[in-house]
Amino acid sequence: MFYAYLRWLVSFLVWVVNGNAHYHNRENLLDTRENYILVAPHRTWWDPIYLAFATKPKQFLFMAKKELFNNRIFGWWIRMCGAFPIDRDRPSQEAIKYPVKMLKKSHRSLIMFPSGSRHSSDIKGGVAVIAKMAKVKIQPAVYQGPRSFSGLLKGERIDMNFGHPIDVSDVKRLNDEGVETIANRVQIAFDTLDEQNEAYNNGKKLNPLTYIYRIPLGFIAFILVLLTLVFSYFASFVWNPEKHRK
Repeated sequence: MFYAYLRWLVSFLVWVVNGNAHYHNRENLLDTRENYILVAPHRTWWDPIYLAFATKPKQFLFMAKKELFNNRIFGWWIRMCGAFPIDRDRPSQEAIKYPVKMLKKSHRSLIMFPSGSRHSSDIKGGVAVIAKMAKVKIQPAVYQGPRSFSGLLKGERIDMNFGHPIDVSDVKRLNDEGVETIANRVQIAFDTLDEQNEAYNNGKKLNPLTYIYRIPLGFIAFILVLLTLVFSYFASFVWNPEKHRK
């Protein structure tokens, strides 16, 4: 329930800030009854918001670096939304075992950014391992749009594009060759979706007149965020999502 509320709240907030998002080929998304791994290049801190909004009502788990959990409110938020911490310096088997178990036994799919950081283009092998072990498909997507907050605020166009699911069941072994095969399929999908987005993008910015209604809506969003922050702070002392997860 909190996941759905927070997704709505944050999506409403970024709509007020930008309001120029376009979604393409959502018919390629797998059925909501089927679990999968949603993968995308990590280009901004807000691309997970657009991914989660575009795929609603499907809910997701996602990996997050352990440092993000240090803040009481934000850490509680992301735990409530299905995030689990990853130590990038010393990754453990839990980083594989937990998402595999949840993909098999829960109603939630998994969001992964296989390139890791926001400024990397290297396709990691983790998505291949998890997809094979959980026996799920990989759903590629790409974000193309502003990468700075000023660009987001100016209403620069955003294009979210979804590709055809990638079936990895034909890859028999997860050796170096098998992982590379899956990584290549994912990268080809990303490149294809980026090319399509280039064709979609006409460079048109948001009509400035929209600020007439976006500014008062922004005030409402601000109040809702403040109320949610206060609620979350006190709720974090009462409800431990980590214990509930276990």
